[in-house]
Amino acid sequence: MAEQDQRLEVSPPMFRNAPFTFLLYLLLIPVFGLGIILLLIWFVQTKTTRMIIDGDDLLYEKGVLSKERAQLRTDSVRTVTVNQSLGQRLFGTGDIDVYTAGDAPEVRLRGMPDPAEIRERLLGKVGAD
Repeated sequence: MAEQDQRLEVSPPMFRNAPFTFLLYLLLIPVFGLGIILLLIWFVQTKTTRMIIDGDDLLYEKGVLSKERAQLRTDSVRTVTVNQSLGQRLFGTGDIDVYTAGDAPEVRLRGMPDPAEIRERLLGKVGAD
C-alpha cells in the first residue's frame, strides 16, 4: 500500500522507443547537420511528454509551446490496455490506453517505459478502494 502511494513520473525514452529512427538520425548527421537538428527536436519532444501518477490522480502532459493536458482520478479508471510491438517488447516500452467510461480511451500514452508496471499501478489503485 505504501508503495502505491509513491509518486511515479515517467517520460518516453528515445532510443528504446524507436531504435531504428535513432540510428537513421545518427546517419543523417553528415548531411548538413540534419541528424543533429532531428535528434534535438526528438529530445525536446520526449522530455516535454510526461505521465505522473500522484496519489489518486493521473496527469498526462505533452508539448512545449502548446500544451495538451489530461488529468484523471485513478478511481474512475475502468480499463487499462497495453499494446506492444515486438520491438517495444524487446526494449521494454509500450503504448497504454486508459479508459474511464465509453468506447474511446481518455488518455493514450505512447512509448512509455515499463507499461505493465504502469498498468498494475493504475489497476492497483482501483482495487485498493
